[in-house]
Amino acid sequence: MALPSILRDRLRLPVIASPLFIISTPDLVIAQCKAGIVGSFPSLNARPVSLLDEWLHRIREELAEWDRDHPETPSAPFAVNQIVHKTNNRLDEDVELCVKHKVPVIITSLGAREDLNTTIHSYGGVVLHDIITDRFARKAVEKGADGLIAVAAGAGGHAGTLSPFALVQEIREWFDGPIALSGSIANGAAILSAQAMGADLAYMGSAFIATKEANADQGYKDMIVESAADDIVYSNLFTGVHGNYLKPSIVKAGLDPENLPVSDPSKMNFGSGGNQSAKAWRDIWGCGQGIGAVKEMQSVAEFVDKLAGEYEAAKADLIAKTALTSGAHLVAAE
Repeated sequence: MALPSILRDRLRLPVIASPLFIISTPDLVIAQCKAGIVGSFPSLNARPVSLLDEWLHRIREELAEWDRDHPETPSAPFAVNQIVHKTNNRLDEDVELCVKHKVPVIITSLGAREDLNTTIHSYGGVVLHDIITDRFARKAVEKGADGLIAVAAGAGGHAGTLSPFALVQEIREWFDGPIALSGSIANGAAILSAQAMGADLAYMGSAFIATKEANADQGYKDMIVESAADDIVYSNLFTGVHGNYLKPSIVKAGLDPENLPVSDPSKMNFGSGGNQSAKAWRDIWGCGQGIGAVKEMQSVAEFVDKLAGEYEAAKADLIAKTALTSGAHLVAAE
């Protein structure tokens, strides 16, 4: 099954920038789309609900203006992330606004709902659902998701524990629709690797925290640049769902990253109400294992340029190695 045209024809790179709680705002999303990758944000970042209406209007208007002025390099589509969980008391209102503005791509998390998918399909929208296991992937597709975001080990924020090789392999045995792969992807070679193992798109988040347009504390950005894979801690303490976080931020908050208590999953909270979870995300900083590739803070445009160069170099290197291997086989056969 081919990618929907909206995820194929307007992308400079096969990349979706993942929605980052607090961090992803219109400035970041618009910059990502102008650079040629899918920009996204969680609807819950816009508070109150009326602000979501304003954000969607601004994103659509600025991208339309960009397309008029730059027909040779049109913007990529944008996406809005919806938390489909009982703690999100804003879901219905937020979905209504997405329908009003005909948001091209909806990313659903923490629950799949057939009625929501049908609503998005009513205006031609595409629904991608993030999953951490093959079982959840099957449920999402059964309920009408158009594509899947395979969140493998090493992804920032809420993440699974399965190897990306195992997760994509199992899904590809039965699903030929769009798959975006998440987990430690922070350079162009990793984007190509995601495609090589069977995914259509790379799903990248942590590396964009260190961009100039990201709504993140400067200390957070500096910590991304200074950290590596060994600085990531996997815990469910902060929201009730396991995720990856920067060890130095945990230490700064006065906690021992080596001895974190286990949270009660039944008390999950994702920032839809109250300040507790928002404070956790503000002070305890989510991050994936791939950030060792991030060496400096750049603008989104500069970073995507870097990714594009790395991606093309990786393709050329792969072609050269394949040719060399094929030549060796021919010599051996003779």
